[in-house]
Amino acid sequence: MTDRKLLAAPFVIASVAALACAPADEGGASADAATDETAEAPANPRFGAWQLESDRPEPYRNIMTYEPWGEGGMNITVATTNADGETSEWSYATLFDGEFRPVEGQEGATTAVEVVDERTNRILNARDGEVYQVIINVLSEDGNTIDNEYRRTAEDGTESVSHAVYRRIR
Repeated sequence: MTDRKLLAAPFVIASVAALACAPADEGGASADAATDETAEAPANPRFGAWQLESDRPEPYRNIMTYEPWGEGGMNITVATTNADGETSEWSYATLFDGEFRPVEGQEGATTAVEVVDERTNRILNARDGEVYQVIINVLSEDGNTIDNEYRRTAEDGTESVSHAVYRRIR
C-alpha cells in the first residue's frame, strides 16, 4: 500500500478517537459454556443502525448498519439516498486487525480497521492500492453517537479534515 505521507501525519499517532469495540476473546470453553457466555456477554455496542445528522432536505439520507461478522468481526453497510431520491449501497467486513479487505460496491476500494482503544477505531480507505483517507471513528460514552473525523491528503500534499456525526436509530 502506498501511504503518501498520510499515515505518518501526527494526528494518526496522537488520535484517541472508534468504529467498533475490540472483539471479545472467545477462548477454548466447551460448547455449553460458550453458549452460556455468549448469552451473558453484552453485544458489541456498535451493532445496530446509525443515521447521519444532516441539514440536507429530504429525501437525502445516510445510514450505517453494523452487524456481527466472522469470529469477532463486523460487517458495515452504508446506504445513501441522495437529494434526487437515487439510492446507493456499499459495505465491507473487518476483524479489526488492520488487514485491508475489499469494499463491496466500490470498484478497486479496500478498507482496513485498527482498534485504538475501547471506543476508538482507525479506518484506512484505499483505492487501487493507495490510501487516500483515514477516519478516526469514536463511539460516545453513552453509546448513542458515533463521531467520524475524516482526513485526506491530496496528491500535492495538502490535507483536509471534515467531521460527521451519526445517531443511533436502532
